[in-house]
Amino acid sequence: MLEVIILAAGQGSRMQSSLPKVLHTLAGQPLVAHVLQTARQIMADSIHVVVGHGAETVEAAVAAPDVQCHLQAEQRGTGHAVAQAIGACDPKSKVLVLFGDVPLISKTVLTDVVAASASGAAMLSALLEDPTGYGRVVRDRDGEFVAVVEEKDATPEQRSLVEINTGVLAADAMKLAAWLDRVDNHNAQSEYYLPDVLRLAREDGVPVTVVCSDNDLNVQGVNTPQQLETLERRHQRVLADDLMTGGVLVADRSRLDIRGRLQCGHDVSIDVNVLFEGDVALGDGVSIGANCIVRDAAIGAGAQILPFSHIEGAEVQAGAVIGPYARLRPGAVIGEQAKVGNFVEVKNARLGFAAKANHLAYLGDADIGQHSNVGAGTITCNYDGANKHRTTIGENVFVGSNSTLVAPITVESGGFVAAGSTVTNDVGADQLSVARGRQRNIDGWKRPTRPEETD
Repeated sequence: MLEVIILAAGQGSRMQSSLPKVLHTLAGQPLVAHVLQTARQIMADSIHVVVGHGAETVEAAVAAPDVQCHLQAEQRGTGHAVAQAIGACDPKSKVLVLFGDVPLISKTVLTDVVAASASGAAMLSALLEDPTGYGRVVRDRDGEFVAVVEEKDATPEQRSLVEINTGVLAADAMKLAAWLDRVDNHNAQSEYYLPDVLRLAREDGVPVTVVCSDNDLNVQGVNTPQQLETLERRHQRVLADDLMTGGVLVADRSRLDIRGRLQCGHDVSIDVNVLFEGDVALGDGVSIGANCIVRDAAIGAGAQILPFSHIEGAEVQAGAVIGPYARLRPGAVIGEQAKVGNFVEVKNARLGFAAKANHLAYLGDADIGQHSNVGAGTITCNYDGANKHRTTIGENVFVGSNSTLVAPITVESGGFVAAGSTVTNDVGADQLSVARGRQRNIDGWKRPTRPEETD
């Protein structure tokens, strides 16, 4: 049985934020959410999260059936933090300790640490060119683990070591609990250090295996906004590289952000400054223009999303063209080969096959049939101040420019709405609707003059 304890109690004062550090986001998710996801990938039977600063907010963010939270009311070190949760673990289980502000630790390396603990205890280390701020791993002449020495307690010789302790360790729950009871706080920070349990394990004759990571992304934590930005860019580059390995044409890896899950078919191209959020699926041959935002959307094969378009909670079917400067809001379904052009907003509306709204229109709560054409400046008046109402437009309908369709209303197939009309009644099949004031041209009209012009 494997149980995971995630330490997430710290305030993160160097972030200069009231938000708990583990709730700052990387790739659109809280830091601790990444750690939870990895814990589930290694098939943890139970997950324990130790909370402290902003406890209620963190608890709400991690709430799940497989998660238990434990309060560390006073932050007295990592050993003290683990002690708050160890009592809730099955004594017969294996316990793996992780950190909520180290979001990109990999499933592979954690699997290695757990496997290495089979004969006793195991820890994860890494080699860093600049180990400043980290505890150092001390080994004997034979290369065997001796202890972890925190930087503030280290001698100059120990500070010259470049193998650092990541804090990640695994051990049997019963033994870990016993070692935690023996940890003292006789150190420069008067804290109970978790790595001291490894020294105690060695004193008890329990083997300590060190797994050394060759990828520093496994150990990079977040303590400052600068570190968060650096980690974000490195992570985004990895995601972009994965896309490109799969054949996606990415114009610039440094100007792509994926904040969720992105699935791509064959021959997909993505221009610069594109942001994907939530769950997004791009079919074969899709092209995404520069400066687009696509959130929780499905884009069908061969569709074109032209620059500066914003798509959220929408479906764009095969061969459709969106933009530039179009906005699709939740509930929008754009049919095959349909066109939504510049400065058109679509909300909770369906456009049928090859329907068009080429520019400057608002289509809300509407159903628009195939081959229909909605002219510039047209709006569906779907809201009466209290309730939403639907507009239904049949097939092969032509709506002239600058028209207002006051819902609930139906324009049947073949109907034609003259430009500038305010339509409040249904339009029958193949009817022409003209709903505007009659034009009058008045002879002898005098332009108004200013008072000084009469002097």
